[in-house]
Order: sequence, then structure tokens, then C-alpha cells
Amino acid sequence: MLDEIRQQPETLAATLASELRRVEKFRALMGRRKLRLVVIVARGTSDNAARFGRYLIEITTGIPVSLAAPSVATLYGARMNYKDALVIGISQSGESTDTNEVLEQARKAGAVTVGITNQPRSAIAGIAEHLFLVRAGREKSVAATKTYTGQLMVLYLLAYALGAKIRIPDLEAIPDLAASALTLETEVRAMAERYRFMHHAVVVGRGLNYASAFEFALKLMETSYIVAERFSSADFLHGPIAMVEPNFPLFLFTPSGPTWPAMQEMLTRLRGLKAETVVITDRRNLAAANLASRVISIPARIAELYSPIPYIVPAQLFACALAVEKNLDPDRPRALSKITRTM
Repeated sequence: MLDEIRQQPETLAATLASELRRVEKFRALMGRRKLRLVVIVARGTSDNAARFGRYLIEITTGIPVSLAAPSVATLYGARMNYKDALVIGISQSGESTDTNEVLEQARKAGAVTVGITNQPRSAIAGIAEHLFLVRAGREKSVAATKTYTGQLMVLYLLAYALGAKIRIPDLEAIPDLAASALTLETEVRAMAERYRFMHHAVVVGRGLNYASAFEFALKLMETSYIVAERFSSADFLHGPIAMVEPNFPLFLFTPSGPTWPAMQEMLTRLRGLKAETVVITDRRNLAAANLASRVISIPARIAELYSPIPYIVPAQLFACALAVEKNLDPDRPRALSKITRTM
């Protein structure tokens, strides 16, 4: 897992370079289509990437995005109206049974279908009309890291293809931002020691980093067996904040930008409750460190739009280091395998 976390700058650069020409062709095609809806279907870590894709596409294009509930098709047999829709299936292995079934039904129903995978010879490659590849090479760790951020990079490219005002030079800077986040490895490992006996936690994100909260919590659950709940700051204030007591551990993603005022308000309230707060931020948001118990600050200035990839890197490092602190093997989580097939 640690090796693959460290490989992310190269994976991101390779994914961007290899898929850009294909995305330009897809962009020309989408310029001739009038979409009323985008639907994204995925499971597990890929579903967290899908959650990011929803925010990204809606914010940057104005096209409504829905996250599919695969059971609607696989268990209930419902047939959806996908006229004028783009349906995107995301699967690291390309072998997610229910994801592929939804994608196959959508294509038969007339949708434009896209597959995002790390495996060019997988089942999804034969189902999707358009295929985009994460260039991560083989991912050995059960806990996906480099394929997750690779999927986010492809989603940036798809948003660009759908008309988002995303500049390719800004995407080209993301691998370096991820590399900057990797320089925190020693600092994050030292911080993880403090949380060796942590059994429960809350992770909070908002907007584009709402998906980061889900992904960080998933990594804590699957590598350290921590009960990690994840919320937006808005939802957390609507009830779950009642469980906070002194020294209760919370991890928050706090970029500068539109989500910061809400996160700032929440940090202020948590400080009054004497909670243990750790923020993941960057040099652009110096105020975050003044409100938190501890701070993980990426040594770069990062616009919120491009923060989810570099921000998840220290979270991955923390999850991996914490598993080691707990004398667990993050590469071999109990009861898990690399490919999970569900219906």
C-alpha cells in the first residue's frame, strides 16, 4: 500500500498524458450531443470517486448528475429511461458485476456509455461504448490508492469534455501537488502514533472534498478496523455532533474557497466542545491551523477545484501508518479481496 501511495505522481501524469487525445475526441462528440443527465455507477472506492465526479460535473458544467443505485436494476429489475443521458461506470478491476450490468442496460436503453478502469482487458471494456484507462499498472494492495486518484484524474478530463472550464495546464500541475503531499510522509507517520488506540472517528468534508471524507473513512475502516463515520459539515451539525465529547477524534478537509466558512464555523464549535481535531489543508488556508488541535498542511498553494487529489494523499499515508502502529498489515485486511463481486 505504501509503495503504491508513493507511485501516484507518476500514475497521474501517465493517465493524463495517455488519455488526453481520447478525451479530445470524446469532447468533440459531446459537443454534438445535448445531454440532460449524467449517471455514475460504481462500488467501494470507485463509488467515492463517483461522488467526487458528481460535485465536479455539476459545479463545472451545470449538468445534473445522479449516482446510480445498482440494486434498482440487479435486484428489482427496473428499467430506466436513459434517453439523452451519459452513463459512466467506474471500476478499478473492470469486473464489478452490478456496475457492469447497469452500464450494459444503459447502453441498450440508448445512453452514451463510458467505462473508467485500470484493466484494459476487463469486462467493462467490452460493455462501454467509450473506455478511459487509469494508467496505474498493477495495483497489488487490497486498499486502492493510486487507482482512486487516477479515477479522479479521468473524471477531471470527462468534465473538461463536457464543457467545464478546466485548463489542461492546471491538470498537468496535479502530479506535482501530489508529490508535494508525499513529502509529509514522515510527519504523518509520527502523528499516527498518537492515534494507536483510536477505535472510532469522524471524517468531515464538504463540496468537492465530501468524497475525500468518504475515502479517508473507508481506508481507516478497511486497514485499521476503525469505526469511521463520514459526514458533510452540514449533515454533522444536524444531529451527529451530539456524540462529540472531549478528545473525540475528528478529521476534517479544509481547503480555502467556498466551503471554508462552513468548515470554520464547525471547527469553532468543535473547539468549544474540546474535541480532538485534525485538519488536512494547504498553505493557502493558514487560518485552519489556528482552530484545529493538529494540522497536516501540504506545502503548496492549492485551488479548491484541484484539491481532492493532493488532499487524499496524506489521508492515505495516515491510514497506512496507523495500521502499522496497530500491528496490522494494511496490505492484507481481514475478510477482503482485491475484486469484490456483488449483485
